[in-house]
Amino acid sequence: MNPEAQLLYEDMKTHLAKLVPDVELYYKSEIAVEINALKKERNAIILGHNYMEPVLFYSIPDFKGDSLDLSRKAASTDKDVIVFCGVKFMAETAKILNPSKKVLLPASKAGCSLAESITAEDVRALKRKYPGVPVVTYVNTYADVKAESDICCTSGNAIAVVESLHTDTVIFLPDQYLAGNVARETGKHVIFPSLGAESLPDTLLDVQMVGWKGKCEVHDKFTVEDIRAIREQFPDVAVLTHPECPPEVVAAADYSGSTNAMIKYVQQSQAPHFLVLTECSMGDNIAAANPDKDLLRLCMVRCPHMNMITMENVRDSLLHDRYVIDVPEDIRVRAFKAVDRMIKIG
Repeated sequence: MNPEAQLLYEDMKTHLAKLVPDVELYYKSEIAVEINALKKERNAIILGHNYMEPVLFYSIPDFKGDSLDLSRKAASTDKDVIVFCGVKFMAETAKILNPSKKVLLPASKAGCSLAESITAEDVRALKRKYPGVPVVTYVNTYADVKAESDICCTSGNAIAVVESLHTDTVIFLPDQYLAGNVARETGKHVIFPSLGAESLPDTLLDVQMVGWKGKCEVHDKFTVEDIRAIREQFPDVAVLTHPECPPEVVAAADYSGSTNAMIKYVQQSQAPHFLVLTECSMGDNIAAANPDKDLLRLCMVRCPHMNMITMENVRDSLLHDRYVIDVPEDIRVRAFKAVDRMIKIG
């Protein structure tokens, strides 16, 4: 093992010895050295979402965080190439903010069940049904959907975005659970209308938030029964949920927030045990960063799309320009306005 790989191996072992087999750390440290050399050669930046597998998360990203955090980093980079270790809608957002940069997504099929639940035509149909009502679109959507929106939001700033519009009615897309959780926090009543030809227009006097029946296949799996069972075994556990979880699950938890917010909660809380109900790799990453905290290993739901991003295909992405993300300019320009408004709200 060369000296650089040895240093990487020792650093990863410090964080991950209890989570990852030693042989994997040894092997992946050699790949990390290759990636770092390619990154320098290509003048590239690597952005890593909080859901990345621990070995990747603790080795090659220049910046790590949630969607909003990484959007800010993408908007401010001076590098020629952006490699996004996340899923397609995240890489598209980086391209929307950096039209002159080459944006690479290491796995061609790293999609998102939530993003795929809605189309641009669906949004246009809702705007025809509710003319003049502003459209808030979750950042977990594809570029053409963002282009039909007035403003984007993340799970961390969704409430602030809705309140910034100062309007009685808002269209909030596409996550039905996030919409329900935001509606509860803002005192709005949410409906999920039909767009069929037979559907009648709703009276806007009766409508405060118009939602959509989309959901994340990971966060949809968590239930109130899960929390009850955990509390029976660990009565003093602090349960953290992502706002993409069903509203009844969020209501039963001790805290709900974005991935970055959950990380900060664990860091600052003195609870004896923690259970993080979100993508399970993030729980491992939090545990690795906080060895003095007791993160319960009772949550093992892995996002199949995030799981497609590996050290090997990050290396191949830089070697062979796989896979280049392009957004048509007419869509990009309109989507930029919605994303830029989101970033400015923070």
